[in-house]
Formats: sequence, C-alpha cells, structure tokens
Amino acid sequence: MFPETPAAVAALSVARRFYSPALLNHCVRSYLWGTMYGTAHGIAFDDELYCVSALLHDIGLTEPFDSHRAPFEEAGGHLAWVFGVAAGWPAERAARVGEIIVLHMRDDVSPATDPESHLLQVATSWEVVGRRPEEFSPEARAEMLARHPRLGFGAEFLACFEDQARRKPDSATAASVGNDVAGRIAANPLEDRRPA
Repeated sequence: MFPETPAAVAALSVARRFYSPALLNHCVRSYLWGTMYGTAHGIAFDDELYCVSALLHDIGLTEPFDSHRAPFEEAGGHLAWVFGVAAGWPAERAARVGEIIVLHMRDDVSPATDPESHLLQVATSWEVVGRRPEEFSPEARAEMLARHPRLGFGAEFLACFEDQARRKPDSATAASVGNDVAGRIAANPLEDRRPA
C-alpha cells in the first residue's frame, strides 16, 4: 500500500503517534485517493515524496505541532522539512515535502508543473469537501471507506478549521471557513448520513 522506504515507514509512525484516528485515516485516504487519481490520469509522480507529504500534511493541526502564529500548513511544512532532513534526505528534497504541504491549501497547481502538489490538492479537496466526485467511482468509495472509515472526520476537521480560523484570521483556513467550508463538508458525498 505505502512505499517501503525508511522515510515512508517513519512518516506512517509519526502519523500514528500524533493524529487522532479520524485524522490518521484521512491522511491515509489522501495518499490512496491521490495515487488512484494519478494512476488513472497517467501522472508520473515521486511516490515516496507524495506519501510522506500526504501522511504529514495535517500535522500542524495536532496539539503538539500547532503554531499559534503560523498557518497550520506552514507549521506542518516546516516540521516536514525537519523530518526529511532527519530521514537523511538532501535539503532540497526535504524542502519539496514542505512545499507540497503548503501548496495543498493554495490555488490549483498543474500536474505538469508539480505533480505531487496537484495530487495532494485533488485528494484533500475530495476528502474534505467532495470536489471532483466524478473521479472516484461509487465502488472505489465503498471499498476505501470500508478499509479506512471516516470515524467522524468531517466534524472533527471542521472543529480544527474553525479553531485555526479564530486564532489566525489572515490564514487560508480562515478564508475557507468564511467561504462556507462547513456547508461543503456537510454536502460531501463521503460523509456518512445514516441516522445515529
């Protein structure tokens, strides 16, 4: 499922240690949706780099790594750079993982320019607000959610975003909250609407 490299294995260990079960499954699904989309569209990408980026992209939302000044994606990008250097990557490769994490909250990036950032943008926007539903068949959705359930991800993620927006009013997260991310999360076809 994941690349069997020391950095990918270590990123999964970090994710398991610091994420809630819902955020962990979200990051795993983000990796898997992105690889599914990339394969379907013939996008060549660095699997290890994408995997580490997907697994660590929300680390800045966790209490141990939350920055009270920097937007969560920037805090996560800085931590990912430290992670990459500690994993033995050259500084340029470590900088790339940080860049991918920051760009996942920015405007769309072309797959020709930056395939890993494009994949993370597609996967996370599908995961959070249901963007590009035509890319993921009902069968793929059912299989993914059976293996890696959402576990209340929508509500937990919205609470994280609202907290970030209150404390960081100039962030992309605050803009997202202002643009009705709550309504878009609720309308996401991946959200479980069965009665409790």
